Amino acid sequence: MLMPHARVFHRIAFPTLIVLCSLLLRASSSPDTREITDPKSIVSVSNPAAGPVPISELYYTRSVAGASWSPDGRQIVFTTNLTGRFNLWKLAASGGFPIQLTESDDGQYRAVWSPDGKWIVWEQDAGGGEIFDLYAVPSEGGDPVNITNTPNVSETSPRWSPDGSMIAIAARGKDSSNYDIELLDWKSRQIRKLTNEQTKNREWGDAVWSPDGKTIYADRVNAGYTDSDVYGVDVNSGRLENLTPHQGEILYTVSSVSPDGRTLMVTSNEKGGYQNVALLDIASKKLTWVTDLKWEAEAGYFSPDAKSFTYVVNEDGRSDLYLVNRSSLRAEKLNLPPGLNSAVGSPSAYSSSGSRLLVSHQSSTQPADYWIFDLGLRQAQQLTFSALAALNPAKLPASQLVHYRTFDGKIISAFLWVPFNLKRDGSNPAIVLPHGGPTGQTLDAFIKTAVALASRGYVCIAPNVRGSTGYGMEFQKANYKDLGGGDLQDEVYAAKFLAATGYVNLKKIGITGGSYGGYMAMIAIGRTPDVWAAAVELFGITDWLTEQQHEEPALQQYDQSLLGDPVKDRKAYEDASPIKYFKDAKAPLLVLQGANDIRDPAEEAEQAVTILKKAGKVVDAHYYPDEGHGFAKRENQIDALKRTVEWFDRYLKDQP
Repeated sequence: MLMPHARVFHRIAFPTLIVLCSLLLRASSSPDTREITDPKSIVSVSNPAAGPVPISELYYTRSVAGASWSPDGRQIVFTTNLTGRFNLWKLAASGGFPIQLTESDDGQYRAVWSPDGKWIVWEQDAGGGEIFDLYAVPSEGGDPVNITNTPNVSETSPRWSPDGSMIAIAARGKDSSNYDIELLDWKSRQIRKLTNEQTKNREWGDAVWSPDGKTIYADRVNAGYTDSDVYGVDVNSGRLENLTPHQGEILYTVSSVSPDGRTLMVTSNEKGGYQNVALLDIASKKLTWVTDLKWEAEAGYFSPDAKSFTYVVNEDGRSDLYLVNRSSLRAEKLNLPPGLNSAVGSPSAYSSSGSRLLVSHQSSTQPADYWIFDLGLRQAQQLTFSALAALNPAKLPASQLVHYRTFDGKIISAFLWVPFNLKRDGSNPAIVLPHGGPTGQTLDAFIKTAVALASRGYVCIAPNVRGSTGYGMEFQKANYKDLGGGDLQDEVYAAKFLAATGYVNLKKIGITGGSYGGYMAMIAIGRTPDVWAAAVELFGITDWLTEQQHEEPALQQYDQSLLGDPVKDRKAYEDASPIKYFKDAKAPLLVLQGANDIRDPAEEAEQAVTILKKAGKVVDAHYYPDEGHGFAKRENQIDALKRTVEWFDRYLKDQP
């Protein structure tokens, strides 16, 4: 759903089973039927080969993102940090070693190929500051060109028109809270505004071109990501047509348009607040539902011949990829390895011939990689290989999905990592890992912090607390005007679950996270001081009122969607701010912060450190001058995780 604001390669093939299933069969499984996990059923497995994973190996393991097919279906362009920087690389769809296309100290993302195959366009900011320009480079290599060059406007998400004459972009002024859709003329480089949003807490995104290039289909969404509509926007006149008119708060988002231009594939939570997939007839505005689930289903892509399409089901943090026969609406579950599986690509996951799908796969023991799924052979082949050879999955503690009841009876899902070779004697340290957002979800992904800590003897748990996505809109809204209240208690009950396993010492539990997870770490040590023995926070919020003054405008609106008006609802802001509870903090706190962060600015970290030091608390901080919200440069990623591990070793293991 919408959210606020990658070595030597060779091929491995394995036969891929296809499971034919009725969509109704999955509907019997839902958040309502989750079984509570008996803590005593948790077991530490014996593994003589286990040992601490070197942190450098975790980050010399690459990441991949933002893939796009070449128009002829022979190559893939994607972002990877093979060199330690997120730059663009090309790779033959048949496999081989990738070729570096661009080089920059700054991150380069969301690359797309021009329809004639001659150019590649991407977005790039400076120092993590999130003011993006669009760049272009010849697909065969050459000197990159900044094609927007607007230091006070951020342009993102480029999408070429079918004839290659224009690029649709999402653009926002530095001091504006609204993303609008703009059109960049490829020849003249002139930009024309297509939408002109006047409501502060609304923005436009996800532009999808009609096959004839006359219309753009796009989402208009509110700041809290609880309500949106799909519009048709006339490219020449800018005339808007709402294709999903409705009453109340309902999400509708577009992902793909059929080759005949008559049907949109959309995701909507119209059915009881749970995300499902539907086909929208543009002329009649009628929805034909494809799924009826209480898990999170997300629309994918139409095939070039319109005979099939894809969607993904996120079931409790693990996702499966489905291929659907359009005429019968029968779905095939592609039997990829368990974990996170999805079809990826811009503008489509299908190759131009429609014979292959580009797929992303990862798990708790394997980093994300791209695979090519051959639809004729029903066979998948791994295309990229991100992990170092030393990172043998058999030597890494895998995640396991657990469920527990929290203070008010709600069921909380969490991923748990149990180190090898532990004694069930109540002596072991543990870490709670809150996620960002809060409208986000911890997925069954390759989480480097969890791998590093669990391989060093820390039991780790990552709960999807109230306010998380993936469990319906009612659960997502359950922390409204109560940030750091019920959701913090859900984290506390995760710590109680850890102790109940018999492995964990209640006096040796730490907490760490980034963004909202960093905020959660800070409010945790003040508001529930007796639970935590140490904390590490990365780019979090200290005071919601000063956050409103310093963060970028779109995030101001997002925060207000969670806490209300900062004047009328001032008490909600004050009660939710860690600064109110710092006087009671006991746990030593480490603060890690990017200097160029526009989401949770450095002022938040600085005031936390100042206040805690003045009060005589144990606190330390490190600032990264060339980073924004999250650390992108390899040396900084390694440094931050080393500092995190050392902090917990010092205060949870009593190591010097």
